[in-house]
Amino acid sequence: MINLTLKDGRIITVAPGSTCLDAAKSISEGLARAALAAEIDGKVVDLNTPLTQNATLSILTFQDEGGRLAYRHTGSHVLAQAVLRLFPDTKLAIGPAIKDGFYYDFDSEITFTPEILEKIEAEMRKIVAEKLNIEHFTLPKPEALALMANDPYKVELIEDLPEGEIISFYRQGEFTDLCAGPHLANTGDLKANALALLNCTGAYWRGDSSNKMLQRIYGTCFPKQAELTEHLERIEEAKKRDHRKIGRELGLFLIADEGPGFPFFLPHGMIVKNELINYWREVHRRAGYEEIGSPVMLSRTLWERSGHWGHYSKNMYATQIDEMDFAIKPMNCPGGILVYESEPRSYRDLPFRIGELGLVHRHELSGALHGLMRVRCFTQDDAHIFMTQEQITDEIKGVVSLIDEVYTLFGFKYHIELSTMPEDHLGEVETWDKAIAALKAALDELGKDYRINEGDGAFYGPKIDFHLEDCLGRTWQCGTIQLDFQLPERFEIEYVGADGEKHRPVMIHRVVFGSIERFIGILIEHFAGAFPTWLAPVQVRVMPITDRAREATEAIAAQLEAAGIRTETDLRNEKIGYKIREAQVQKIPYMLVLGDREVETGEVSVRTRTGGDQGAMPVAQFLAQIKEEIRTKA
Repeated sequence: MINLTLKDGRIITVAPGSTCLDAAKSISEGLARAALAAEIDGKVVDLNTPLTQNATLSILTFQDEGGRLAYRHTGSHVLAQAVLRLFPDTKLAIGPAIKDGFYYDFDSEITFTPEILEKIEAEMRKIVAEKLNIEHFTLPKPEALALMANDPYKVELIEDLPEGEIISFYRQGEFTDLCAGPHLANTGDLKANALALLNCTGAYWRGDSSNKMLQRIYGTCFPKQAELTEHLERIEEAKKRDHRKIGRELGLFLIADEGPGFPFFLPHGMIVKNELINYWREVHRRAGYEEIGSPVMLSRTLWERSGHWGHYSKNMYATQIDEMDFAIKPMNCPGGILVYESEPRSYRDLPFRIGELGLVHRHELSGALHGLMRVRCFTQDDAHIFMTQEQITDEIKGVVSLIDEVYTLFGFKYHIELSTMPEDHLGEVETWDKAIAALKAALDELGKDYRINEGDGAFYGPKIDFHLEDCLGRTWQCGTIQLDFQLPERFEIEYVGADGEKHRPVMIHRVVFGSIERFIGILIEHFAGAFPTWLAPVQVRVMPITDRAREATEAIAAQLEAAGIRTETDLRNEKIGYKIREAQVQKIPYMLVLGDREVETGEVSVRTRTGGDQGAMPVAQFLAQIKEEIRTKA
């Protein structure tokens, strides 16, 4: 008999040759009905995988990431099968499951218009209704190449695999695809009324712009129609909140054709950026950081010494000056190290915390550029902490607390991932183990939950990443804390200890906003352009009902401006309802309306952008109210 250890520690026994589905049935019929895949000793597999030895077993449902991926990966194969049925001359590239659905890349003479997507979606429903068994099989490399001989993209993928490799395939009906899996057991396990094709875009084969442009069809699928409906509604809401659209409407930023990937901030957008920077400076002063500034361009030899040139040069912009090679900085850390070593340091100087709002440049493929979310130059709110090994845990805890304070202010929930040593890394494994243990210790002492993200650390150290969640449930990786034993060694920086001897400090690299530009894009979509009052480009618009109130309007606006409130007037000869609606469209937090009665009483009628009428109040009362709201960043 085979003993299986479940997630909750229970042990169940099954007969040799039983499948993962059989094991699920022995746990409960309800679990078996919801089961989509299984995990054996950490590897996600098909439900019909036979059990041959004692193992740790998890049955995966749609609530588990592995279960969702198996479900949606099956959706991508159904999509490819439908396309081939309708357009047999199409060549298949790749079709993975992704976070919210799946896609498949096609090489076809047919342009996949919205009308054609509807036909493909209808064919997918037919394939689901046919309840085709999904069978896994393997072939040696020569036989795999023969099977895929008419599929050039599959042949290329197979040829890249090592000699002697056993190649994995999945078959459903007449359709066979090169695939490592896992998949559902039957196309009928998908729900025909809970799948949808979303759109079609261009995508270069293997992401290389020198290759042919393919057509990428995106789709999604859920176990319930109600879940699909909810997801599609979120997509529509996300379109309304698109930061590129709102940024254009509110005059926040532009990206010119002459500078793709290089954003321009317009006056209103610059206010938002500066307010974020002012807040950043405020919290960092309180946390004991000193602000520095380093050059945008430094010599290639510096980047070689830091290791960035060897690991990142393809993403760097370089030039020559006086026959010397220079590179525009993609990161700020070497500059921070030069500041540290600019004078002798003692243990009494540590921890030494320096922050920088550094403009960095990184080469991104044109197809990856996306408004403020993916750009080629951005302001990184970097900071570097130099410390003794004994100070590591306290410093990490301090950074986590600072990041928590900032994200809480904006109403973001977040989850934490701890990323470990990548294959392409500097330094010894023992040093990495020590750094990873230090990060774990700090998170454990703070009582923070976190996930392990194996192999995704920076090349110089492990890191803690903060993935914040916006109002639509989307996640964005922004803050990061990287613990670095390597660059202090490469730059041979030192401090004099209490024993009078020289010692090597340890270094933390960390950001809170990450890219300020990207963080602004996230905030635009999170708030749908309706920034909190302290952050709003215009905080108050004052508007008269008639020309008789014009002079009082200008006087009140001047009073608000003198008190530091960003104020506009609307003196146009338009009806007051029109003026109010326009101010609401512009997401202005407060509107002050003045008519004859208000002029006579010395009050203002206060309205909010959400349509709330707060009634009449003295100007002094309103001023005190809004100043307190701005002061507390409510």
